[in-house]
Amino acid sequence: MKKQITLYHNPRCRKSREALAYLEEQNVAPKIVRYLDEPFTVETLTDLLSKLGLAATALVRTEEALWKNTFKSQNLDEKNLIKILVEHPRLIQRPIVTIQNKGVLARPIENLISFLQNH
Repeated sequence: MKKQITLYHNPRCRKSREALAYLEEQNVAPKIVRYLDEPFTVETLTDLLSKLGLAATALVRTEEALWKNTFKSQNLDEKNLIKILVEHPRLIQRPIVTIQNKGVLARPIENLISFLQNH
């Protein structure tokens, strides 16, 4: 049985487009989740973080003005940070690729290449 690969994708992001192009070069047709159009819920983002083996802080785009101006100075626990990422999905690093119960933040592309070689 072929493993389903999912790409959490923002087509306006160069790194996300690069990951999609790489997958296509490898003859992989991933399930594409445009997470800005199909928003995460607290449950789906928590599940994704579990697959990635990361804390929510690892997914935050810390250079975004919204983060710097609104949230950076707050002392946020994991639960509240996940809620913020669900409410403001543009703050989520991308692209993210999953295969079954494992995943990787595919930035830089070398992370994706290594992940695919090992899964």
